[in-house]
Amino acid sequence: MSASNGRKPPLTAERRYGAGGGKGGGKGSGGGNRPGAAKPATPAAKTRRRAAKPAKARPRGPLGWLSALVSGLVRFVMRVIWGIGWRVAVALSLVVGLGVAYYAAQLPPVTNLVDGRARGSVTLLDRDGATFAWRGDQFGGMVTADTISQHLRNAVVATEDRRFWWHPGIDPQGIASAVRINLSEGRGPLSGNGGSTITQQTAKLLCLGKPFDPEVWKNESEYEADCRRTTLWRKVQEAVYAMAMEARYTKEEILTIYLNRAYLGAGTRGFEAASQRYFGKPAAQVNPAEAAMLAGLLKAPTTYAPTNNLGRSQSRANVIVGLMQEQGYLTAAEAEAARANPATLSATAQQDQGGYFADWVMDTGPEFFTRDTTEDVVIRTTLDPRIQTAAEKALLQVFEERVSPGSEAQAAIVVMSADGAVRAMVGGRNVSASGAFNRATQALRQTGSSFKPFIYAAALDLGMQPYDLVDDSPLTMNIPGSGSWSPENYDRKYDGMVTLTEALAESRNIPAVKVSEQAGRENVRTVASMFGIDSDLAAGPALALGVSESTLLEMTGAYAGILNGGSSVTPYGLVELRLKGDDTPLMGTGGGIGERVISQDAAEKLTWMMSRVVAEGTGSRAQIDGWEIAGKTGTTQGARDAWFVGFAGDYVAGVWMGYDDNRPLSGVTGGGLPATIWRETMVRVLEGQPVKPLPMRVPELSQATGAIADSGNVSPSNGQASDPETDRLLREMLGTPEGQQQPQPQPQPTGEASGSRERMILDVLTNILGAATN
Repeated sequence: MSASNGRKPPLTAERRYGAGGGKGGGKGSGGGNRPGAAKPATPAAKTRRRAAKPAKARPRGPLGWLSALVSGLVRFVMRVIWGIGWRVAVALSLVVGLGVAYYAAQLPPVTNLVDGRARGSVTLLDRDGATFAWRGDQFGGMVTADTISQHLRNAVVATEDRRFWWHPGIDPQGIASAVRINLSEGRGPLSGNGGSTITQQTAKLLCLGKPFDPEVWKNESEYEADCRRTTLWRKVQEAVYAMAMEARYTKEEILTIYLNRAYLGAGTRGFEAASQRYFGKPAAQVNPAEAAMLAGLLKAPTTYAPTNNLGRSQSRANVIVGLMQEQGYLTAAEAEAARANPATLSATAQQDQGGYFADWVMDTGPEFFTRDTTEDVVIRTTLDPRIQTAAEKALLQVFEERVSPGSEAQAAIVVMSADGAVRAMVGGRNVSASGAFNRATQALRQTGSSFKPFIYAAALDLGMQPYDLVDDSPLTMNIPGSGSWSPENYDRKYDGMVTLTEALAESRNIPAVKVSEQAGRENVRTVASMFGIDSDLAAGPALALGVSESTLLEMTGAYAGILNGGSSVTPYGLVELRLKGDDTPLMGTGGGIGERVISQDAAEKLTWMMSRVVAEGTGSRAQIDGWEIAGKTGTTQGARDAWFVGFAGDYVAGVWMGYDDNRPLSGVTGGGLPATIWRETMVRVLEGQPVKPLPMRVPELSQATGAIADSGNVSPSNGQASDPETDRLLREMLGTPEGQQQPQPQPQPTGEASGSRERMILDVLTNILGAATN
């Protein structure tokens, strides 16, 4: 059908889109060959475009099917891991974030964390006020990252955490490096190098914010050991706590906490205390070499402490200097100067003396201000560093020159003033030890003949005289419940009639027993006890032979009572105790002169008798040219203990020697090595001192009262010769009365002793004849 004008009517598409083009984008797209009309795509072109797409490869054969299966499984597993992993990561991030926020909210101000000690410190001063020892945990006061030496700050960062200023509290690179090193050296991944940052180490020092609780922990050591435990869970906790610290504090504040809490050996907490302890200067003034030495202590404080091994500490410091140079904190010239001039200890730190004395003072002071103090305490003591050095050098010299190499024999020395003020103490051959067994104060040993002066002290105080005679002959006593007892002299020889002075000088046992029995055992026990021998004293006649035990400190203090004129003393080392920073003492001297024990006359005569021990008796090796010396040797049964205690000038010194396991000494008596050690000590002590005579009274022969009775069952001398002895003397002069048996002859004395005995006989006869004519 056509239009009236013979043309075709317009197509529907043309009416919809207009003459300008159809849906196909060209005019007359529905038909005709008008110019500009788009040509419709042919089916062939569409086929070519479809053919251009690569066809999917289909698996062919078993290998192809297997490969496709594995690939599909891998893609599936990866999708599962990714799906779970990102969710777990988000959950962990939330947990860590909550942990960080929790810890950060709990952290106190920095000033509350710098001093974390559970106990205080004790600083011990000598008699001149100079520090010679420290005990407890020393804290020198708060320092900050800005107030310490720049070299020290750089040394710590270079050594412990070179990326400290950039990381967020943990250092993944450092951890990975530490794990690699540990595995390569055959250790576990968490053993050895930990890769911990300074922030993590600070978290560990803070014990993750858990304070010391004495009700939970037995002591501070167990608490710190638990804080240092290295487990995976603890590492995680430390990491979270470290990030919390980074969120709460600045880097400078974190470093400040670390600098104040780190333990650096020798009881020091923090770099200020360590700098004062080792170099005698504040941490703000240390040079590069000293800074490197202090930073080197962080790895192993006790091992690298310069007071333990200075050479090892210096070698470690050289490593730190190299790290500082490598990281740009030191120039090559500065590093070379530090190596060429290594750090050394201060004069005070080098002395390292008086360890036994310091331990003794700590034991004698009040526990809550010494061993268990929570305060910082300062104690002024009686120690004389010059005398302490003299005692230490004397002991070391004698052992080096006169004792066989490898010998396990030990020795101890105490030097004190006549009032009991202890000036020096050596408790063993390791003169620099501290916290060790102190043989001067803790070892109870038999005193042997060094006990005999107390026998003669009791006798003299009861009226006997140095020239009184006593019979040195074999003796047998019947002891109730024990049977007969027959003591012997050391050399198993007997001298017959001897004076008390001779008996003491030659350390004769038989006369000592007889004098003890004559004076009364209880009197002897009382005198010894009042002079300071607090140990249990034997009740039987063997008391006279020194079978009782005592310490060297007690014995030296008892002899000091003889030197001061007969008054007891309490040995002491503490003069004044006060809190650090407080000028008011909390307590004063804890000892000194006490009550009188024997008369001054008896003490002065006893001193003279003891001077004869050194001048012409068993203590001759203790002689010092130009000085009056009084003392007494002592050797116990089996030579298990050897003593020499004596005095000269203003000082009393005691020396003990023996084995810790009570083995017998070989060829050693009190008059041998102990007397030699005493002399070497006192030569140094008295050097440069004005010569001072001893307070002694030389007795007159005419003062002799007679002879000591042979029997132990007699009363103390009352100033008159005993009847049995007078009869014996008369028999010697006039012969035996008729009807009486002639006594067995005794060995005849010789020399000075013989003359004194003849004079004694004449004096006795004169007294008798004088009494008869009145």
